Amino acid sequence: MNLTLIVFVVVYLLGTLAIGVWAGRRIKGTADFAVAGRSLPLIMVVTTTFATWFGAETVMGIPAKFVQGGLGAIVEDPFGAGMCLVLVGLFFAAKLYQKNLLTIGDFYRQRFGRGVEIFCSLAIILSYLGWVAAQITALGLVFSVLTNGAMSPAAGMIVGTLAVLVYVVIGGFMAVAWTDFIQMIVLVLGLSAIAWFAADLAGGAGVVLDLATQKELWNFLPPPKLHDMLFFFAAAITMMIGSIPQQDVFQRVMSAKDARTAQRGAVIGGVSYILFAFVPMFIVLAAVTVMGGRAMELAENDYQRLLPAFIMGHMPLAMQILFFGALLSAIKSTSSATLLAPSTSFVENILKQIRPGMNDQQQLRAMRITIVVFSVFVLLYAIAMQGTPIYELVSAAYQVTLVGAFVPLVMGLYWQRATTQGAIFSIFAGVFTWMLFFPQVSTWGEAFPGQLAGLLAAFAGMLFGSLAPQWLADRHDHVSHHLRPHP
Repeated sequence: MNLTLIVFVVVYLLGTLAIGVWAGRRIKGTADFAVAGRSLPLIMVVTTTFATWFGAETVMGIPAKFVQGGLGAIVEDPFGAGMCLVLVGLFFAAKLYQKNLLTIGDFYRQRFGRGVEIFCSLAIILSYLGWVAAQITALGLVFSVLTNGAMSPAAGMIVGTLAVLVYVVIGGFMAVAWTDFIQMIVLVLGLSAIAWFAADLAGGAGVVLDLATQKELWNFLPPPKLHDMLFFFAAAITMMIGSIPQQDVFQRVMSAKDARTAQRGAVIGGVSYILFAFVPMFIVLAAVTVMGGRAMELAENDYQRLLPAFIMGHMPLAMQILFFGALLSAIKSTSSATLLAPSTSFVENILKQIRPGMNDQQQLRAMRITIVVFSVFVLLYAIAMQGTPIYELVSAAYQVTLVGAFVPLVMGLYWQRATTQGAIFSIFAGVFTWMLFFPQVSTWGEAFPGQLAGLLAAFAGMLFGSLAPQWLADRHDHVSHHLRPHP
């Protein structure tokens, strides 16, 4: 156990807590808490959208899948995830920003009524279980590695959750944005320095890149067979499209000071994420070069420990401090926002339907309480799911929003003839079709990807439901919130 390393990590954690407390003093109401008062400049929108995806799976999950299967194995993340932010910036940010909404669920209420709002909000909230659990699992691993096993992964999960929970509850998205800004600087500088040192250990960057070429890891597209192409495409769109109707993405672009900043911040953040995701991939390739078969064994059987094992076993203390600082930055930046997002959606889009008379301060208090309750549930889920790969926890999280929430969003924004009936038909057709492809239900999922079938059914449901005679009344319910209008 390296006490010096632990001291540096503790000081870093206390520093982020201090930022949260400072940011909390600026919170006056729900708008400040949920979307930072819609005041962030471009640089902070870029760092916070970049931080949306740069989490535990980017540092530990993606590189391990890359060294085993090449670029084609990681089409979902980082390529799909990064392109999600680009698409949000190009096609969704400006339109949604101008609507002056607090949550993505508010759009569904405004466009299709309360029923669609509640279902889509529930789908969005449930999708966060796997996403947040992945970050908490990684926090548990980090603390276990740091203490050389003296702290169990479960105990590490509890400590890590508390470390994030405190500043999110106190400072809301204002604290998230400021900590993201600092943590992304630490992450970029730390991983860049480690990549430089790792290349030196491996005999130069050329040696590392040659290894990737020898193993044919640069291959991106699958064999030109219909079956393989369909599953490749389905994997690509799962996070690319399925994560567009997500509250954490919405919060980050809506926190911008104006619509143009929201657009540019999302695009730059998405491109930056795709490009910088190659850095931890390079480090793992260097680890394979240095460690040989031992690294590949870890990548296949216990990939979550591959990078920590390489860093702790082959690098000096300074690099270890940089690595754990960068890793904690990645995990905390993602987990903080993904704790805040579903809690905000629950209060705004579900609790307010039960208690419509809440004032702004009551709503703010409810958001903070909900964050604590949601954290407890996610922590218990993460402990129960120990052993499940982080990458799988993340990639499975967005299929439900892909088949249930994306079509009502895109058609509601871009097709004037979309109706409440069409949205309801879309939701039920998409979710029902997707469930028919579960391995517990049928073997159809072996021949055709279930999430793609669900998405196609959702589009068909929207078209049929909107163009057919309207048996269900079209709804456009009023949205009541406490946001100050922006141009």
